[in-house]
Amino acid sequence: MIAIIDSGGANIASVQFALERLGATSVLTQDVSVIQSADRVLLPGVGAAPVAMRTLRDANLIECIRQLRQPVLGICLGMQLLFSHSDEGNTDLLGVLEGRCTAFTPAPGRAVPHMGWNSLQQVASHPLMAGVPASSHVYFVHSFFVPASDTTIAACDYGDRFTAIAAHKNFMGCQFHPERSGQVGAQILKNFLEMPS
Repeated sequence: MIAIIDSGGANIASVQFALERLGATSVLTQDVSVIQSADRVLLPGVGAAPVAMRTLRDANLIECIRQLRQPVLGICLGMQLLFSHSDEGNTDLLGVLEGRCTAFTPAPGRAVPHMGWNSLQQVASHPLMAGVPASSHVYFVHSFFVPASDTTIAACDYGDRFTAIAAHKNFMGCQFHPERSGQVGAQILKNFLEMPS
């Protein structure tokens, strides 16, 4: 069973449809016991870090998420929430991955938010990247980013070099939207679903 944590994001239906296309069913929940007993957990998110963290705190999910031992995948803002801190609203995050989210700086020809397709640069081997061709393009919509670091599996460049996929132990994250990234995104979700729990 796949639990999708209800963090108030607007992209949850498209995530569920993407899972269904892969033959997987999911439940949208804030129930701690359902999340703890799930084979896999997804943490999607769209919007602002302070709002998402307040939603998780109000649902008493902070410690629940931190203590999960099954595979966990954060998507977009959900990936950022796995890190330590965000400059967006000076917000403390879940802290299961080490790193700080900071804002892109607008520049001529480089609008913020970073919106559209960009190519993945794999920097470390990881099961999430199995069968994903080099320099594959995926779809992003974000204004904040985590600089590339020791937890970076794949990076992208948009003025700054940033983490596109992160992983440490059972926690993983995609800054992009795999559910909107065609065959490449489907492959990454399939790889997540096939990981041993």
